[in-house]
Amino acid sequence: MSESVAPSIPLPECPALLIIVSGPSGVGKDAALKRMRELNYPFHFLVTNTTRPQRPDETDDQDYHFISKEQFAAMEARGEFLERAVVYGYDYGNSKQEVRAALARGQDVIMRIDVQGAATIKRLVPDAVFIFLMPPSIESLEARLRKRRTEPEEYLKIRLHAARLEMNEVEKFDYVIVNEDDALDETAELMYAIIQAEKRRVRPRCVQI
Repeated sequence: MSESVAPSIPLPECPALLIIVSGPSGVGKDAALKRMRELNYPFHFLVTNTTRPQRPDETDDQDYHFISKEQFAAMEARGEFLERAVVYGYDYGNSKQEVRAALARGQDVIMRIDVQGAATIKRLVPDAVFIFLMPPSIESLEARLRKRRTEPEEYLKIRLHAARLEMNEVEKFDYVIVNEDDALDETAELMYAIIQAEKRRVRPRCVQI
């Protein structure tokens, strides 16, 4: 009696992914991705250009590229941005060429943007992976924003109102992670697990930019 042989099933190719990490202001997007870099996850972490003033705990060209409005306008005129948005009066833009170059190297790209920017990317690059970071509660989010001490009270109220509206957009994302207080390692591990699962899809995503 001959032994049965399992059919040869070709494994799907694992092209590089574009991972969008979004969520309301203060949810911990920057902190989570900073922790992923510290843990040496093998991704290209896209650095956003912004006209927002640099905060005391931020490093230029690592947390953001802090540039002037004139520099931003010149980059926009040259068509350098994959996505750009105005958030609380400041400009934010992400380099199209930097994303293309990393993907061409076969490197997964992680891009953190606000909910408005994520909607733009969803239209432009529907095969990107969209992850929404959610706070444990609106009270926790308020505490995080107050801990920053970077905005006056009237701006804080605007951010909290916007956060409530942004959290209603969660159903437009592929995944949601509750970024618990003092649990950045767990959040980083969950994002890594999502990316690894995406790599094993029977029908891989094909990112085209």
